[in-house]
Amino acid sequence: MKRRRTAPESASIEPPPGYYAAAGEPPDAAQRALILDWVVSRRIAGGWRVESRSGSQVVLVRGQPVNHVLHAILTVFSCLVWGLVWAGVSLVNRVERVALTVDAQGRIVQVNAP
Repeated sequence: MKRRRTAPESASIEPPPGYYAAAGEPPDAAQRALILDWVVSRRIAGGWRVESRSGSQVVLVRGQPVNHVLHAILTVFSCLVWGLVWAGVSLVNRVERVALTVDAQGRIVQVNAP
């Protein structure tokens, strides 16, 4: 029996111990940027893409919006038959957004966007 791979999102989003400052000091801006880069690279490997990025925050997106104009044209030319496909695509297709921020202690704060 094959072992299942865990989804990248289910893994911890905290970086390995080498990314933090020695002696428990809070990380500086460069170390926080490294921590954020590490988390973003893990999410990109999981199928997310970067929508926007600042020094300590990044917004990631997964999924594509539905092209309603194309589906409307196809529905008209197929005498409303394509409307079933359009309804199915509209119900199944979702766009997910998540904002990741690195706080002053180097922890990752995740906020799911609507």
